[in-house]
Amino acid sequence: MRYPDGGGLTPAARAKREQVRLEAAGLFAAGMSPPAVAKKLRVSRKSAYVWHKAWRTAGTGALESKGPGGQRCRLSNAQVQRLEAALDAGPATWGWTEDQRWTLARITVLVGRLFHLSYTPRGISYLLHRLGCVNDGRILALARFS
Repeated sequence: MRYPDGGGLTPAARAKREQVRLEAAGLFAAGMSPPAVAKKLRVSRKSAYVWHKAWRTAGTGALESKGPGGQRCRLSNAQVQRLEAALDAGPATWGWTEDQRWTLARITVLVGRLFHLSYTPRGISYLLHRLGCVNDGRILALARFS
């Protein structure tokens, strides 16, 4: 399933889902079977069996949220701010004078120049999405940086 924010559940939805898992742990401790837990909590049997196995193996702590999925951003907060400032300055500042559009390829090169990190254009797309930019597939519609 694709999520509009680029990955996973929102923090509120993650907390709600964690509460359901912790409620399941209490029901398991009370002796309820995974199919009964699934029915009571209105989750799939598969989820209930996975949770039951985790609970049996490592206790209630195994059902606590581990935070958002996916990889962590490889740029520090200071580097992200520096990248935003560089994007605000425009492509001409960085040597792209033929037009004033930021493309994924150009931003990939810019990140390499600024931070000596290798990103793929797709990775840059994810990074920009986190920054609130929109990608129309080819050229970035960087309303924030226009």
